[in-house]
Amino acid sequence: MEKRSTWPDNRDVSLLVDAARGIRGERVPVWFMRQAGRSLPEYRALREGTTMLEACLRPEMAAEITMQPVRRHGVDGAVFFSDIVTPLKVAGIDVDIKPGVGPVFGTSISSKADIDNLVSHRLEDSQEIRDAVKICVEELDVPVLGFGGAPFTLAAYLVEGKPSRDHLAARALMYSDPESWDRLMTWAADITGRFLEIQIEAGASVVQLFDSWAGSLSLKTYEEKVLPYSTRALSYATVPTIHFGTGTSTLLGQMASICDVLGVDYRVPLDSVAKRIPGKPLQGNIDPALLAAPWSVLEKHIDEIIEAGKAAPAHILNLGHGVPPTTDPEVLTKIVSYVKGEL
Repeated sequence: MEKRSTWPDNRDVSLLVDAARGIRGERVPVWFMRQAGRSLPEYRALREGTTMLEACLRPEMAAEITMQPVRRHGVDGAVFFSDIVTPLKVAGIDVDIKPGVGPVFGTSISSKADIDNLVSHRLEDSQEIRDAVKICVEELDVPVLGFGGAPFTLAAYLVEGKPSRDHLAARALMYSDPESWDRLMTWAADITGRFLEIQIEAGASVVQLFDSWAGSLSLKTYEEKVLPYSTRALSYATVPTIHFGTGTSTLLGQMASICDVLGVDYRVPLDSVAKRIPGKPLQGNIDPALLAAPWSVLEKHIDEIIEAGKAAPAHILNLGHGVPPTTDPEVLTKIVSYVKGEL
């Protein structure tokens, strides 16, 4: 599937949106994956007594969590607070997020009958998601970034029934029953694509597709069994797209081919990626572990990343993965102030 239309002209212009379109501004824009949530005391206070998915589907709460890091840190974009399984929950799938474990499904997908039942669920719309995004768009002066999980990550969770380190069941299915794998992945791509589309319709200016588990695959497997479906999911987007995965150094060329901005994890220097994939805007890639290092060490690391990012046509400063829950929020605020030249 190809993108349905070109980027609309009525989105707010900002450093972040410009960078996503390949336009380098006066400084690099900065936001942090998982900035909305775990590390903020105001988030923990707001979430008290609610489950993760309840918080995602309460518009006022989801919007407030999305906006908290913008107020506190002054970041250049507000990533919509959600989870990769939120669209599955909205579509009627039996899923919960257990603290310390992750997504857990009522039943795993292990047969053609299971897939028949699964693909009968559709994500037509979600007023909760629309309302939450609209609140953020109306109240913030920075762009809202939509968020969705890549088809392989969704499929891996569904087949395993819970998080897995090696995804053996998912990998076995893709080769033992290619027809069922295609049906499952096509369905997952359309669920995520529609989820991104709803956020865009509500006002999101950029969207990011996050693939947690693609790094476990070989290049050949990724190209044949995953890439076509991630392409399908991103085809729903009519705004600039970011694609990010962890441990995906061997897959970066293929990932870059289907998005506008390539997210790079902390394992690969940005300038080496820019040489491999010339002309592609990049996002990344502060090592999250260094958020706990002395400021002098972190400052040097940030300088090196910003310098390496100059090899790309545009660069969005971010982490090379998400904000760890133990992070001192003041460190994130200091990074933003440093990038803005306010220190």
